[in-house]
Amino acid sequence: MSDVTLTIFVIDDDDDIRRSLARALERRGYAVESHASAQSFLEGYDPRRPGCLILDYGMPGMNGLELQKHMNAMGMAIPIIFITGHGGVPESVQAIKAGAVDFLEKPFRQTDLLERIETAFVIARARLADEEQSRNHRARFERLTAREMEIVERMVARPSEISSKEIAAALGISPRTVDHHRARILEKLNARSVAELIALAGK
Repeated sequence: MSDVTLTIFVIDDDDDIRRSLARALERRGYAVESHASAQSFLEGYDPRRPGCLILDYGMPGMNGLELQKHMNAMGMAIPIIFITGHGGVPESVQAIKAGAVDFLEKPFRQTDLLERIETAFVIARARLADEEQSRNHRARFERLTAREMEIVERMVARPSEISSKEIAAALGISPRTVDHHRARILEKLNARSVAELIALAGK
């Protein structure tokens, strides 16, 4: 995941702050995209572009907390660093509880912001790794036939009844047929045991 380009999305209605912040980050080698409003960001954002948000709290229209709430509801998982000139303790607590990396008050030290950005990037890369692992898991299960998937679902739903004889009785097939399917399932899923298979299905 280290070769993936992460973008910093700067969202602030103050033109001077937005532009100076973007220039400072670009000089440090970051990929930066700026927006003057939450609406502008949402209209142009591609969820396939990982990174983090530097988000002003007090914007007209949709404010920072409202954007965070909307993104959480839409499943748009991207780390957020709030910046504000007039946010209080209740707002910062609400932002952190909703998953924000931090809530910085203006004026803040650039070193503090850079530390939060690196923390956000660690979170973003971890999410990318989890998503890639999930895709790999799904790809393995997609190789199963309908009957093999039926057996897997039963094993996961009833882990105390996973013998070939029990599964065969439930599905109306022979234990030998179940044995054959189980061997193929373990092979396709690259699982070494039924316990590993069930754990993989849970992921």
